[in-house]
Amino acid sequence: MPPPNRPNPYSNVPTVAADPRQVEGWALTETALRMKAAQREPLDEAALLHAARLNWRLWTIFQASLLEPDCPLPPELRNGVLGLSNFVDKHTAAFLADPKPEKLDVLIKINRELAGGLMTVPPGAAATPEPAPPPGAHKPTNTRA
Repeated sequence: MPPPNRPNPYSNVPTVAADPRQVEGWALTETALRMKAAQREPLDEAALLHAARLNWRLWTIFQASLLEPDCPLPPELRNGVLGLSNFVDKHTAAFLADPKPEKLDVLIKINRELAGGLMTVPPGAAATPEPAPPPGAHKPTNTRA
């Protein structure tokens, strides 16, 4: 449990039933926040490296998902995100070789921009999807005529 003067870092973690776009947006935002926090302590190289590696792991997860044969994204979008992912790989490797705080700016910007897009509700989509009832749950019936 965090000290009383610090917010709980897990208080805003999406639930398992959350929309995958929201979860991905949250993860990108969270890693951007961690990189930004590490930048504020430029003498703590370990924190800078940890934040960059955490972001790199997240992007590796995205890459693996995009390369799955059953990836639901249209090929054009998938190829675009894979290209961006390649850029993130190269930029992160360059940062790890020479960890200067300002080099994280581009990664932070990419994460924030992508998160903003993912967390925006597409036109025609429900604002908050109604959760599916658990298996075997009784569905209430409308008794009004």
